[in-house]
Amino acid sequence: PQNSTGENGFCFTQTLDFSHPSPCPSEAGQTFDALSGQEACSALLSNGTASSGMPSPSDSCAQPLCSTAPGEEETQFSEGIKYVSAEGEDLACGWGGFTPGCLQLFNTSKGVLFFLCVASFLQGMTVNGFINTVITSIERRFDLRSYQSGLIASSYDIAACLCLTFASYFGLPCTQAASSLSGYRFVFMLGQFLHGMGATPLYTLGVTYLDENVKTNYSPVYIAVFYTAAILGPAAGYLVGGMFLNIYTEIGRETDMTPENTLWVGAWWIGFLGAGAASLLISIPILGYPQRLPGSQRYIVMRVSEAHQLKDGSHKKASDPDFGKTVKDLPRSVLLLLKNPTFIFLCLAGATEATLIAGMSTFGPKFLESQFSLSASEAATFFGYLVVPAGGGGTFLGGFLVNKFKLRCSGIIKLCLLCTVSSLLAIFIFFIHCPNMPMAGVTQMYEGSALPGGHLNLTAACNAECGCLQETYSPVCGSNDVMYYSPCHAGCKKVSENLRNGKKVYHECSCIEKTLLPGPGDAEAGKCGSSCAKRPLLLFFMFVVILFTFLSSIPALTATLRCVSDRQRSFALGIQWIVVRTLGGIPGPIAFGAMIDKSCLLWQDQCGEQGSCYVYQNSAMSRYTLIAGLVYKVLGTTFFIVAYLLYKPPPAESAPGSSDTSENGNSDLQEHKASLPAEEDI
Repeated sequence: PQNSTGENGFCFTQTLDFSHPSPCPSEAGQTFDALSGQEACSALLSNGTASSGMPSPSDSCAQPLCSTAPGEEETQFSEGIKYVSAEGEDLACGWGGFTPGCLQLFNTSKGVLFFLCVASFLQGMTVNGFINTVITSIERRFDLRSYQSGLIASSYDIAACLCLTFASYFGLPCTQAASSLSGYRFVFMLGQFLHGMGATPLYTLGVTYLDENVKTNYSPVYIAVFYTAAILGPAAGYLVGGMFLNIYTEIGRETDMTPENTLWVGAWWIGFLGAGAASLLISIPILGYPQRLPGSQRYIVMRVSEAHQLKDGSHKKASDPDFGKTVKDLPRSVLLLLKNPTFIFLCLAGATEATLIAGMSTFGPKFLESQFSLSASEAATFFGYLVVPAGGGGTFLGGFLVNKFKLRCSGIIKLCLLCTVSSLLAIFIFFIHCPNMPMAGVTQMYEGSALPGGHLNLTAACNAECGCLQETYSPVCGSNDVMYYSPCHAGCKKVSENLRNGKKVYHECSCIEKTLLPGPGDAEAGKCGSSCAKRPLLLFFMFVVILFTFLSSIPALTATLRCVSDRQRSFALGIQWIVVRTLGGIPGPIAFGAMIDKSCLLWQDQCGEQGSCYVYQNSAMSRYTLIAGLVYKVLGTTFFIVAYLLYKPPPAESAPGSSDTSENGNSDLQEHKASLPAEEDI
């Protein structure tokens, strides 16, 4: 069949083999010889509707999809169609001429989904898991501030923005020592830059490849599974990366420090080596897949257009079979998308959500570390436990709901709006926070009186003769449940080891009074544990925020694919990712990093210059998080409302070349299969 005018334009010359009995009794007994597309068919329009005067294939007993010329015999339309390439098109899975039969078992939509899921899992584990897990350790190891580490995280999105347009369109001494260490941030930025380049086709071409090779109503489920793997990847990165952080960064070197020590730097680099090797291996089978899967033509015929209808009718330009094949069509393609208000506001809504996701995924572990007085590895593991059920479950549930209720584009946008409003309400939980653990000389005076914020006084009569250095930060927890900057600042004179947990215990600390008996008290290495009563409530509502934020991700992506012309889907995703990354993914970590820096109470002293932050003020951190969350959630809600109000669906009565149905009704093609080939269960 050749199509030159339909919305879902395609052009190929195929031999149609009608070999099975007809589902329509009215046409039983007729026969039809296998004819080439150009001999047997008149112009077949894009969505399965024949040219003017011919009935829609959505009717279970309609006329055959292709009519013969006068004088030729006709047959009923078959239950199954065998598409045979007349031009020798090779749809076998393999590499060049090497296409062994055993590989063809994976040459299905499920096979593609499996390998793409593994790839997205590894990519998510590396970029959004390991990076965010080890960010605190990298700050300590290379003397970075939070906004600098945020810039490292944003380098991934910067590279992706530079590559997205064309990839989607053609888819196919002490001061010197400190400065030398902080200079390594450019190496991390380069690594993230390469990550961004590699992930560009995965989330644009990979998504459209899945969408084009499965039934329309199954597409959200497939894409949801794909993105769920991408969400589980970071979760695994948090958990595995957290375990690696319990290993000292210089393997084999003896050290007296423990992971609870704030100067501890874990083996942040191990995960990157393993994930990099696995990514190279999974790329081999992905490279073996053909341009489209065998049998995918049937889904082109069945597709129902829901593209936004422009008033000037310029959206019909994209139905030209030759549109988008050359660079000269690039400006026209961009203009068509810019004239689509629903697409634009869906992109803006995605950018607001991406800002929060990028910021919280980068600094979420640090938030938990500060609020609950956890070590870096404990905070990363904790955050992983939140992301696995909330992020992964929300992503899959969003695609399931779209498929379950057969939602059309307008209904999908309503679902996105509902999810955004729900997460907006839940974000008010950041009104509460866990109090800082008392720290002598930082949050309170040594005698227990309040210390004005922003003022440090680490010297007292009890440690005045110790000659303590501020450069040496090694916090200890006194027997009075007060933290001290170091054993020296606590006035400790002796040290031993706790055989139960291996931590150092300091004795005869003149700044610590025993609770029962008179005399100097003891202190244990590490931060004091937090017994915040608000922890369960804070964690529950953080779970709700993450759940509803990710619950809208697949519906929003599905709405984007449906509100544009089929020939622009891949390019639309590319443009959307540019907007999302430019306005959300790139500034998100930087903005959150700068925000968190403002809540710092105690900075590292690097020869008179600020290094990384040692202690944050929990109330300020929660307040800034609440403000940012409210601003972006309100913006997201507004953008979804405008996208819904401006969406103009195709007319209820389909024009020639379109099989659109009413805005909220289900397409007959989704309910009746009799006039089209019987589908295998997917």
